[in-house]
Amino acid sequence: MLSADPSSLGGRAKPNYGAMFSSALLKPEQAVPDCVAGPHGRTASRRYSVYRNNVTFSLIEALASIYPAVQRITGVEFFRAMARFHVRANPPRSPLLFEYGRDFPDFIEQYEYAQPLPWLADVARIERAWLDCYHAADAEPLSATALASVPAERLAKLVFVPHPAVRIVRSGFSSVSIFAANRNAGPIAPVHAVDPEDALIIRPGQDVVVRHLPAGGAAFLTRLIEGAALAVAVSAALEATPSFDLSANIAGMIEAGVFATIQDGDPQ
Repeated sequence: MLSADPSSLGGRAKPNYGAMFSSALLKPEQAVPDCVAGPHGRTASRRYSVYRNNVTFSLIEALASIYPAVQRITGVEFFRAMARFHVRANPPRSPLLFEYGRDFPDFIEQYEYAQPLPWLADVARIERAWLDCYHAADAEPLSATALASVPAERLAKLVFVPHPAVRIVRSGFSSVSIFAANRNAGPIAPVHAVDPEDALIIRPGQDVVVRHLPAGGAAFLTRLIEGAALAVAVSAALEATPSFDLSANIAGMIEAGVFATIQDGDPQ
């Protein structure tokens, strides 16, 4: 058993023993803190080193469970080396392991040895969004009947309230296809990675679903999720994609369960 031993500090004012104990856990180059002692006040360098390794191992395992497609793409050895660098640079800020690694996609984007895979960070962003959707609150999706009951003159100012479990990830690469090809076991079909793909991640029921949004769909849904009225969102979509198909996109967002309710509002 390890402990932070107050007797090793003499009569000095008590410091934060927890902070001293944890300060070197993710920094192998640092010496064992002076306050750490084993049974009967014996030195505990070896025990602390074991504990330090276990902490790092647990955090790497947490990242592997959150980002399985990324690990499959890179291979286990590469992934664990990359994850180890991330762990040492980014200690946990929450006791909940599923919250860890929220900044891992940004780390991947800057990681020197991942530069030959420029789409890898976006795949990681989809995986992070998948987990966030999985843990999001439940809500009943907006029905087509509820939308159809709105008078035509009110449609332009209509505001859509997003479902708690909806996320959008925009990518300049074929990240949705790469994610889908590597998320599950089985043969991997070739993917032309340079085709831009935007992802809609949603959990209207029990299962998280990742969809490839049509052209203009991400601009449209992003503005609606931000609270813009329907007319404003349509303008944003048409500006991004002149061929934007409003009817198809509205039908798709209702079928996917992107929104929970609607309300009147003024264009933003």
